[in-house]
Amino acid sequence: MTPIPPVEIRPDPRPRAAVVVAHPDDETLWCGGYILTHPEFQWRIVTLCRAVDSDRAPKFRQALRRYGAEGTMADLDDGPEQTPLPAAQIQETTALLLAGSSYSLILTHGPQGEYTRHRRHEECCQSVVELWRSGGIDTRRLWLFAYEDGGQAYLPRVREDADRRDVLKAEVWLEKHRLITEVYGFARDSWEAQAAPREEGFWCFDSPQIAQERAAHREQQS
Repeated sequence: MTPIPPVEIRPDPRPRAAVVVAHPDDETLWCGGYILTHPEFQWRIVTLCRAVDSDRAPKFRQALRRYGAEGTMADLDDGPEQTPLPAAQIQETTALLLAGSSYSLILTHGPQGEYTRHRRHEECCQSVVELWRSGGIDTRRLWLFAYEDGGQAYLPRVREDADRRDVLKAEVWLEKHRLITEVYGFARDSWEAQAAPREEGFWCFDSPQIAQERAAHREQQS
C-alpha cells in the first residue's frame, strides 16, 4: 500500500494585526469596520475582561468567527465601582494575551476612552502604550481610537484632531451593525446600537515615544 504523504501546513503569509480592548464588543464598536475591510491582516482580537461572563464570552467567540480572527479573553475585575487596577497587572495580562507575537499594527483604546467615562478603557490604553515604549510588545505601528462624546452631550463621534477618519461603506456599516445587534444581542434602540459610529477615527503612531507623549498630553486635557 502506497503511503499517503503528509499534508503540508503552510504558515499564514499575511502580516499580523491585533486589537486590544477592555470588553467584548469594544472591538466592533470602535474599529469593527476597519477589521472587516482589511482581510490582508491576520487578526488577533483580545479583551482584558469578561472571560467567564456566560453571556458575553460566547458572543465574543461568535464575533471572532464572523471576523475570521483568532483571539482570547482575560478576566480582570470589571465591577461597576471601576476600582483602579495595578498597572503591572494590566501590562502583564496584555502581554500574555498578545502571545509574544510581532505585529504590523495594534489598535486599542484612546487615553480618555471613547465616552465619559470608563476607567478600564483608559487603563487599557495606558498599558499598551507603556508596553510598546518599554519593549514589552512588538509592533511597527500603534493606532488609538479617537472618539469623544462632549461629556455625554452626544453619542461618541470621531474627534476633530484624529489622524485618520474612515466613513464605512453601506455594506460594511450594515455588517458592523449586525454584529452589535445579532451577535452581541443589543436591541436596535440600545445605546450600543446607536453609538456604534459609521465613521471610525484613529490617532496613528509609528514611534512609541511620540505615542506616549501625545497620550499623556491628552490625559492631562481630560
